[in-house]
Amino acid sequence: MKIWFLSSSAKGCRLALRIKDALKDEECHLYCKTRAEHEGSKQIEVSHKEWGALAFKNTDAVIFVGAIGIAVRTIAPHVRSKVTDPAVVVVDEMGLFSIPLLSGHIGGSNRLAHRIADALGSVPVITTATDINGKISIDSFAADRGMHIGSMNIAKFVSSAILDDKPVGLFSDFRIEGRIPDGMVLSESGDIGVCVTHRTDRDPYKETLVLTPRCLVVGVGCREGVPKERIMSEIDSALKLNSVSGKSIRSLASINIKKGETGLLEAAGDLGVPVAFFSARELNSMKGEFSRSEFVESVTGVDCVCERAAVAASDKGKLILRKTSNNGVTVALALDDYVLRTEDS
Repeated sequence: MKIWFLSSSAKGCRLALRIKDALKDEECHLYCKTRAEHEGSKQIEVSHKEWGALAFKNTDAVIFVGAIGIAVRTIAPHVRSKVTDPAVVVVDEMGLFSIPLLSGHIGGSNRLAHRIADALGSVPVITTATDINGKISIDSFAADRGMHIGSMNIAKFVSSAILDDKPVGLFSDFRIEGRIPDGMVLSESGDIGVCVTHRTDRDPYKETLVLTPRCLVVGVGCREGVPKERIMSEIDSALKLNSVSGKSIRSLASINIKKGETGLLEAAGDLGVPVAFFSARELNSMKGEFSRSEFVESVTGVDCVCERAAVAASDKGKLILRKTSNNGVTVALALDDYVLRTEDS
Protein backbone atom coordinates (compact mmCIF):
# COMPACT_ATOMS: atom_id res chain seq x y z
CA MET A 1 0.00 0.00 0.00
CA LYS A 2 1.32 3.44 -0.93
CA ILE A 3 0.55 5.97 1.80
CA TRP A 4 1.09 9.73 1.79
CA PHE A 5 1.14 11.69 5.06
CA LEU A 6 0.45 15.39 5.46
CA SER A 7 1.32 17.05 8.77
CA SER A 8 0.52 20.59 9.84
CA SER A 9 3.04 21.15 12.65
CA ALA A 10 6.41 20.06 14.01
CA LYS A 11 4.65 17.86 16.58
CA GLY A 12 2.59 16.37 13.76
CA CYS A 13 5.74 15.58 11.79
CA ARG A 14 7.21 13.72 14.75
CA LEU A 15 4.00 11.73 15.17
CA ALA A 16 3.95 10.93 11.46
CA LEU A 17 7.41 9.38 11.85
CA ARG A 18 6.08 7.15 14.66
CA ILE A 19 3.16 6.04 12.52
CA LYS A 20 5.46 5.38 9.57
CA ASP A 21 7.62 3.13 11.77
CA ALA A 22 4.51 1.20 12.80
CA LEU A 23 3.51 0.79 9.14
CA LYS A 24 6.96 -0.42 8.10
CA ASP A 25 5.55 -2.93 5.61
CA GLU A 26 3.91 -0.13 3.63
CA GLU A 27 5.40 2.42 1.22
CA CYS A 28 5.14 5.65 3.20
CA HIS A 29 5.93 9.20 2.03
CA LEU A 30 5.90 12.04 4.57
CA TYR A 31 4.95 15.61 3.64
CA CYS A 32 4.24 18.70 5.71
CA LYS A 33 2.72 22.14 5.36
CA THR A 34 4.63 24.03 8.03
CA ARG A 35 7.59 26.38 8.31
CA ALA A 36 8.51 24.85 11.65
CA GLU A 37 10.91 21.96 12.15
CA HIS A 38 9.87 19.09 9.90
CA GLU A 39 12.54 16.42 10.20
CA GLY A 40 11.69 13.40 8.09
CA SER A 41 8.96 15.18 6.11
CA LYS A 42 9.20 16.96 2.79
CA GLN A 43 7.83 20.47 2.84
CA ILE A 44 5.26 21.15 0.12
CA GLU A 45 4.99 24.53 -1.62
CA VAL A 46 1.71 23.88 -3.47
CA SER A 47 -1.74 24.50 -1.98
CA HIS A 48 -3.60 21.90 0.04
CA LYS A 49 -6.02 21.48 -2.87
CA GLU A 50 -3.20 20.83 -5.34
CA TRP A 51 -1.50 18.39 -2.98
CA GLY A 52 -4.82 16.61 -2.46
CA ALA A 53 -5.23 16.12 -6.20
CA LEU A 54 -1.80 14.51 -6.41
CA ALA A 55 -2.48 12.34 -3.38
CA PHE A 56 -5.78 11.03 -4.77
CA LYS A 57 -4.09 10.21 -8.06
CA ASN A 58 -0.98 8.51 -6.70
CA THR A 59 -1.85 6.75 -3.43
CA ASP A 60 -3.83 3.96 -1.85
CA ALA A 61 -4.20 5.87 1.42
CA VAL A 62 -3.72 9.36 2.84
CA ILE A 63 -3.04 10.07 6.51
CA PHE A 64 -3.49 13.61 7.81
CA VAL A 65 -1.81 14.45 11.10
CA GLY A 66 -3.60 17.53 12.37
CA ALA A 67 -7.07 19.07 12.33
CA ILE A 68 -9.90 17.24 10.64
CA GLY A 69 -11.07 20.49 9.04
CA ILE A 70 -7.82 20.78 7.08
CA ALA A 71 -8.25 17.22 5.87
CA VAL A 72 -11.83 17.86 4.75
CA ARG A 73 -10.91 20.99 2.82
CA THR A 74 -7.95 19.23 1.20
CA ILE A 75 -9.88 16.22 -0.07
CA ALA A 76 -13.32 17.75 -0.75
CA PRO A 77 -12.70 18.78 -4.38
CA HIS A 78 -11.40 15.32 -5.25
CA VAL A 79 -13.91 12.91 -3.70
CA ARG A 80 -15.53 10.83 -6.44
CA SER A 81 -16.46 7.26 -5.52
CA LYS A 82 -16.10 4.82 -2.65
CA VAL A 83 -14.88 2.31 -5.24
CA THR A 84 -11.94 4.43 -6.41
CA ASP A 85 -11.15 7.00 -3.70
CA PRO A 86 -8.16 6.22 -1.48
CA ALA A 87 -8.51 5.51 2.21
CA VAL A 88 -8.29 8.72 4.26
CA VAL A 89 -7.47 8.74 7.98
CA VAL A 90 -7.04 11.73 10.28
CA VAL A 91 -4.90 11.57 13.44
CA ASP A 92 -4.77 14.53 15.82
CA GLU A 93 -1.24 15.74 16.56
CA MET A 94 -1.41 14.40 20.13
CA GLY A 95 -2.18 10.93 18.80
CA LEU A 96 -5.34 10.62 20.89
CA PHE A 97 -7.74 9.69 18.10
CA SER A 98 -7.48 7.84 14.79
CA ILE A 99 -10.41 8.73 12.54
CA PRO A 100 -11.23 7.03 9.21
CA LEU A 101 -12.69 9.83 7.12
CA LEU A 102 -13.22 8.26 3.69
CA SER A 103 -13.39 4.79 2.09
CA GLY A 104 -13.78 2.95 5.37
CA HIS A 105 -14.62 -0.41 3.83
CA ILE A 106 -13.41 -0.86 0.24
CA GLY A 107 -10.49 1.54 0.62
CA GLY A 108 -9.63 0.09 4.02
CA SER A 109 -9.48 3.25 6.13
CA ASN A 110 -11.28 1.56 9.04
CA ARG A 111 -8.64 -1.14 9.09
CA LEU A 112 -5.84 1.42 8.74
CA ALA A 113 -7.27 3.49 11.59
CA HIS A 114 -7.24 0.42 13.83
CA ARG A 115 -3.61 -0.30 12.91
CA ILE A 116 -2.63 3.26 13.79
CA ALA A 117 -4.60 3.14 17.03
CA ASP A 118 -2.92 -0.11 18.04
CA ALA A 119 0.50 1.45 17.42
CA LEU A 120 -0.19 4.72 19.26
CA GLY A 121 -2.56 3.52 21.94
CA SER A 122 -5.16 5.93 20.57
CA VAL A 123 -8.92 5.58 20.13
CA PRO A 124 -10.17 4.50 16.66
CA VAL A 125 -13.27 6.57 15.91
CA ILE A 126 -15.34 4.26 13.69
CA THR A 127 -18.69 5.58 12.46
CA THR A 128 -19.78 3.18 9.71
CA ALA A 129 -23.14 1.63 10.63
CA THR A 130 -22.31 -2.04 10.06
CA ASP A 131 -19.16 -1.80 12.19
CA ILE A 132 -20.69 -0.03 15.17
CA ASN A 133 -23.63 -2.46 15.11
CA GLY A 134 -21.36 -5.49 14.92
CA LYS A 135 -22.74 -6.55 11.53
CA ILE A 136 -20.94 -7.80 8.44
CA SER A 137 -19.97 -5.11 5.95
CA ILE A 138 -20.46 -6.75 2.59
CA ASP A 139 -18.17 -4.34 0.74
CA SER A 140 -15.39 -4.94 3.27
CA PHE A 141 -16.04 -8.68 3.01
CA ALA A 142 -15.57 -8.47 -0.76
CA ALA A 143 -12.58 -6.12 -0.68
CA ASP A 144 -10.72 -8.21 1.90
CA ARG A 145 -11.03 -11.22 -0.40
CA GLY A 146 -10.17 -9.36 -3.60
CA MET A 147 -13.64 -9.88 -5.06
CA HIS A 148 -15.27 -7.63 -7.61
CA ILE A 149 -18.55 -6.08 -6.44
CA GLY A 150 -21.12 -6.34 -9.21
CA SER A 151 -23.34 -3.45 -8.10
CA MET A 152 -22.65 -0.89 -5.40
CA ASN A 153 -26.34 0.00 -5.47
CA ILE A 154 -27.40 -3.55 -4.61
CA ALA A 155 -24.57 -3.70 -2.05
CA LYS A 156 -26.32 -0.82 -0.24
CA PHE A 157 -29.58 -2.79 -0.24
CA VAL A 158 -27.77 -5.82 1.20
CA SER A 159 -26.18 -3.74 3.96
CA SER A 160 -29.52 -2.11 4.78
CA ALA A 161 -31.24 -5.51 4.97
CA ILE A 162 -28.54 -6.85 7.30
CA LEU A 163 -28.80 -3.77 9.54
CA ASP A 164 -32.61 -4.17 9.62
CA ASP A 165 -32.29 -7.87 10.56
CA LYS A 166 -33.93 -8.98 7.33
CA PRO A 167 -32.81 -12.35 5.92
CA VAL A 168 -30.05 -12.11 3.32
CA GLY A 169 -29.22 -15.20 1.29
CA LEU A 170 -25.78 -16.52 0.47
CA PHE A 171 -25.12 -18.67 -2.60
CA SER A 172 -21.64 -19.82 -3.59
CA ASP A 173 -20.31 -21.74 -6.55
CA PHE A 174 -17.33 -22.57 -4.35
CA ARG A 175 -16.74 -24.58 -1.23
CA ILE A 176 -17.35 -22.50 1.89
CA GLU A 177 -14.98 -22.68 4.83
CA GLY A 178 -15.95 -21.04 8.11
CA ARG A 179 -19.04 -19.80 9.86
CA ILE A 180 -21.79 -18.20 7.79
CA PRO A 181 -21.83 -14.48 8.73
CA ASP A 182 -24.58 -13.34 11.09
CA GLY A 183 -27.54 -11.99 9.15
CA MET A 184 -26.92 -14.32 6.20
CA VAL A 185 -28.29 -17.77 5.45
CA LEU A 186 -27.36 -20.32 2.80
CA SER A 187 -30.10 -20.36 0.18
CA GLU A 188 -30.68 -20.74 -3.56
CA SER A 189 -33.52 -18.23 -3.85
CA GLY A 190 -35.20 -15.38 -2.01
CA ASP A 191 -35.81 -11.65 -2.09
CA ILE A 192 -32.21 -10.50 -1.63
CA GLY A 193 -28.87 -12.21 -1.38
CA VAL A 194 -25.21 -12.46 -2.23
CA CYS A 195 -23.96 -14.76 -4.96
CA VAL A 196 -20.24 -15.62 -5.02
CA THR A 197 -19.47 -16.87 -8.49
CA HIS A 198 -17.16 -16.68 -11.49
CA ARG A 199 -20.10 -17.10 -13.86
CA THR A 200 -22.29 -14.59 -15.70
CA ASP A 201 -25.46 -16.69 -15.62
CA ARG A 202 -26.14 -16.77 -11.88
CA ASP A 203 -29.09 -14.74 -10.56
CA PRO A 204 -30.64 -16.71 -7.68
CA TYR A 205 -32.39 -13.82 -5.91
CA LYS A 206 -34.86 -11.10 -6.85
CA GLU A 207 -32.07 -8.70 -5.91
CA THR A 208 -28.71 -10.44 -6.41
CA LEU A 209 -25.38 -8.95 -5.42
CA VAL A 210 -22.73 -10.78 -7.43
CA LEU A 211 -19.26 -11.02 -5.90
CA THR A 212 -16.62 -12.34 -8.29
CA PRO A 213 -13.34 -13.73 -6.93
CA ARG A 214 -10.12 -13.73 -8.94
CA CYS A 215 -9.95 -17.45 -9.58
CA LEU A 216 -9.48 -17.98 -13.31
CA VAL A 217 -6.32 -18.48 -15.36
CA VAL A 218 -6.38 -17.95 -19.11
CA GLY A 219 -3.82 -20.02 -20.97
CA VAL A 220 -2.75 -18.39 -24.24
CA GLY A 221 -0.76 -19.61 -27.21
CA CYS A 222 -0.19 -17.36 -30.20
CA ARG A 223 1.74 -16.93 -33.40
CA GLU A 224 4.55 -14.41 -33.46
CA GLY A 225 3.39 -10.83 -33.88
CA VAL A 226 -0.30 -11.40 -33.18
CA PRO A 227 -1.77 -8.03 -32.09
CA LYS A 228 -3.35 -7.37 -28.73
CA GLU A 229 -6.79 -6.87 -30.24
CA ARG A 230 -6.88 -10.38 -31.66
CA ILE A 231 -5.79 -11.94 -28.37
CA MET A 232 -8.38 -9.93 -26.43
CA SER A 233 -11.07 -10.95 -28.90
CA GLU A 234 -10.29 -14.65 -28.52
CA ILE A 235 -10.19 -14.39 -24.72
CA ASP A 236 -13.56 -12.63 -24.77
CA SER A 237 -15.02 -15.32 -27.03
CA ALA A 238 -13.73 -18.08 -24.73
CA LEU A 239 -15.27 -16.41 -21.69
CA LYS A 240 -18.63 -15.98 -23.38
CA LEU A 241 -18.56 -19.57 -24.65
CA ASN A 242 -18.36 -20.77 -21.05
CA SER A 243 -20.49 -18.01 -19.42
CA VAL A 244 -17.49 -16.89 -17.36
CA SER A 245 -16.93 -13.34 -16.12
CA GLY A 246 -13.82 -11.49 -17.19
CA LYS A 247 -13.70 -10.07 -13.65
CA SER A 248 -12.63 -13.53 -12.45
CA ILE A 249 -9.36 -13.50 -14.43
CA ARG A 250 -6.33 -13.30 -12.13
CA SER A 251 -3.59 -14.23 -14.61
CA LEU A 252 -2.71 -15.09 -18.18
CA ALA A 253 -0.26 -17.92 -18.78
CA SER A 254 1.94 -19.07 -21.66
CA ILE A 255 5.28 -20.60 -22.59
CA ASN A 256 8.44 -18.63 -21.82
CA ILE A 257 9.41 -18.21 -25.49
CA LYS A 258 6.50 -15.74 -25.61
CA LYS A 259 7.97 -13.46 -22.91
CA GLY A 260 8.65 -10.77 -25.49
CA GLU A 261 5.35 -11.07 -27.33
CA THR A 262 4.01 -7.50 -27.33
CA GLY A 263 0.40 -8.38 -28.06
CA LEU A 264 0.25 -10.83 -25.16
CA LEU A 265 1.85 -8.39 -22.72
CA GLU A 266 -0.45 -5.57 -23.82
CA ALA A 267 -3.51 -7.79 -23.44
CA ALA A 268 -2.47 -8.58 -19.87
CA GLY A 269 -1.97 -4.87 -19.24
CA ASP A 270 -5.47 -4.07 -20.48
CA LEU A 271 -6.89 -6.78 -18.22
CA GLY A 272 -4.80 -5.56 -15.28
CA VAL A 273 -3.32 -9.00 -14.60
CA PRO A 274 0.17 -10.56 -14.75
CA VAL A 275 1.39 -13.18 -17.20
CA ALA A 276 2.90 -16.40 -15.85
CA PHE A 277 5.49 -17.95 -18.18
CA PHE A 278 6.69 -21.55 -18.05
CA SER A 279 9.45 -23.50 -19.75
CA ALA A 280 8.65 -26.37 -22.09
CA ARG A 281 9.99 -28.74 -19.46
CA GLU A 282 7.64 -27.33 -16.82
CA LEU A 283 4.65 -27.55 -19.13
CA ASN A 284 5.45 -31.11 -20.17
CA SER A 285 5.59 -32.11 -16.51
CA MET A 286 1.92 -31.24 -15.96
CA LYS A 287 -0.28 -34.24 -15.22
CA GLY A 288 -3.59 -34.76 -16.99
CA GLU A 289 -5.25 -35.15 -20.37
CA PHE A 290 -4.37 -32.39 -22.82
CA SER A 291 -5.03 -31.63 -26.47
CA ARG A 292 -2.21 -32.48 -28.82
CA SER A 293 -0.76 -30.73 -31.87
CA GLU A 294 2.29 -32.17 -33.60
CA PHE A 295 2.93 -28.82 -35.28
CA VAL A 296 2.89 -26.92 -31.98
CA GLU A 297 5.16 -29.53 -30.44
CA SER A 298 7.63 -29.21 -33.31
CA VAL A 299 7.84 -25.45 -32.76
CA THR A 300 7.65 -25.17 -28.97
CA GLY A 301 8.53 -28.61 -27.64
CA VAL A 302 5.06 -28.81 -26.02
CA ASP A 303 2.01 -30.52 -27.49
CA CYS A 304 -0.46 -27.89 -26.19
CA VAL A 305 0.70 -24.58 -24.74
CA CYS A 306 -2.57 -22.95 -23.67
CA GLU A 307 -4.08 -25.89 -21.74
CA ARG A 308 -0.89 -26.86 -19.96
CA ALA A 309 -0.01 -23.25 -19.13
CA ALA A 310 -3.49 -22.56 -17.73
CA VAL A 311 -3.28 -25.57 -15.40
CA ALA A 312 0.33 -24.81 -14.46
CA ALA A 313 -0.54 -21.26 -13.34
CA SER A 314 -3.72 -22.26 -11.53
CA ASP A 315 -4.05 -23.07 -7.83
CA LYS A 316 -4.76 -26.81 -7.94
CA GLY A 317 -7.15 -25.97 -10.75
CA LYS A 318 -8.74 -27.85 -13.58
CA LEU A 319 -9.63 -27.01 -17.16
CA ILE A 320 -13.15 -25.72 -17.64
CA LEU A 321 -12.58 -24.91 -21.32
CA ARG A 322 -10.19 -26.83 -23.51
CA LYS A 323 -8.26 -25.31 -26.37
CA THR A 324 -10.12 -23.02 -28.71
CA SER A 325 -8.19 -21.92 -31.77
CA ASN A 326 -8.79 -19.02 -34.14
CA ASN A 327 -6.85 -16.28 -35.93
CA GLY A 328 -3.47 -17.55 -34.75
CA VAL A 329 -4.49 -17.58 -31.08
CA THR A 330 -5.28 -20.51 -28.81
CA VAL A 331 -7.06 -20.07 -25.49
CA ALA A 332 -7.92 -22.40 -22.60
CA LEU A 333 -9.47 -21.67 -19.19
CA ALA A 334 -8.51 -23.21 -15.85
CA LEU A 335 -10.45 -22.61 -12.63
CA ASP A 336 -8.62 -22.54 -9.30
CA ASP A 337 -9.71 -24.82 -6.50
CA TYR A 338 -11.06 -21.68 -4.86
CA VAL A 339 -12.40 -21.73 -1.30
CA LEU A 340 -14.68 -19.01 0.06
CA ARG A 341 -13.32 -18.36 3.54
CA THR A 342 -15.97 -16.50 5.45
CA GLU A 343 -13.87 -15.67 8.49
CA ASP A 344 -10.79 -13.45 8.57
CA SER A 345 -7.57 -15.32 9.30
